[in-house]
Amino acid sequence: MTLLHLSPSLFSCLFLVLAPIFVASSHVSDPELVVQEVNQQINASRRNLGVLSCGTGNPIDDCWRCDPKWEKNRQRLADCAIGFGKHATGGRDGKIYVVTDPSDKDAVNPKPGTLRHAVIQEEPLWIIFARDMVIKLKEELIMNSFKTIDGRGASVHIAGGACITVQYVTNVIIHGISIHDCKKRGNAYVRDSPSHYGWRTASDGDAVSIFGGSHVWVDHCTLSNCADGLVDVIHGSTAVTISNNYLTHHNKVMLLGHSDSYTRDKNMQVTIAFNHFGEGLVQRMPRCRHGYFHVVNNDYTHWKMYAIGGSAAPTINSQGNRFLAPNDKVFKEVTKYEDAPQSKWKKWNWRSEGDLFLNGAFFTPSGGRASSSYAKASSLSARPSSLVASVTGNAGALSCKKGSRC
Repeated sequence: MTLLHLSPSLFSCLFLVLAPIFVASSHVSDPELVVQEVNQQINASRRNLGVLSCGTGNPIDDCWRCDPKWEKNRQRLADCAIGFGKHATGGRDGKIYVVTDPSDKDAVNPKPGTLRHAVIQEEPLWIIFARDMVIKLKEELIMNSFKTIDGRGASVHIAGGACITVQYVTNVIIHGISIHDCKKRGNAYVRDSPSHYGWRTASDGDAVSIFGGSHVWVDHCTLSNCADGLVDVIHGSTAVTISNNYLTHHNKVMLLGHSDSYTRDKNMQVTIAFNHFGEGLVQRMPRCRHGYFHVVNNDYTHWKMYAIGGSAAPTINSQGNRFLAPNDKVFKEVTKYEDAPQSKWKKWNWRSEGDLFLNGAFFTPSGGRASSSYAKASSLSARPSSLVASVTGNAGALSCKKGSRC
């Protein structure tokens, strides 16, 4: 194992100014607690991006990508999160762990220097990669709390095996990696901490499964072609942001909420921002249940059935997105109300505000139009939909080179 201590550097006043001030959840239990924050700050959160020499209008990227010394200030990324997952610190306050070995031969006794050995440690760790690598996981990668997986500076693929599970842990950041071709695994022993391993039943084959997790941020990842979902957030998870990802070639893309009967998901709050939902996608971008969901400034260029759906009375706040409908006239509708007659779903709170609809796309709203109905599903100020191309133009894992802006 290579463990190096790297203290986060202080930036100039300019970068302190650039740090996003968008409102997010600081809790995991009561969505009401964010409402006061939203009301006080959301109108003041718009920044003058004209002063930025490399500004894109994307508040996450403009917070750190302007810095040519990003590689020496990696942990500052944790201060750039927005939305309900804003308070995900990951391994910001810990040491740097360098992954040097792409192998994953033993899920119970992982080898030092491997990704699995890094993510199960008890202490906060900021995990980076010594070189380009493809990691084929033998079993689910079960993360411990206060971890960041940071792929910047290398081409890192988790592919062809099991993938990432964030289960009953908190403060996790997954950034800058490609996750694809994930398979179902399980019925095996897997270690989840230095002192514990246990029997795992069959996994679903999600790229990222967030199960009872909180304060989780998935940013700038490239996701495609997995056995089940690309990102699933279930079983009481909350305080989650899914941002700047490029998602392609998949059927059931994103599930937010376990089942109609699992009412613990009523407190779930998830921000879906600045993502590009691209070619080969079919449905669930996302599919929501019970909770509060802010879908903001995403680019929807492909779907075959629908884009945003849900059941069990979720609150869906769609703002500043761009929806390009497929040519098939049967599937022009963005929305899909599931498992309920119109007499019920017309009372759910789903709204479209400032969205751009192309090629005949349309959104069927429901419920009340009052802003108060969406306070618990509001986590940041939307940029105008006319700017979606620029704020999502670099979605997915970035190609970052040391010594230059990323």
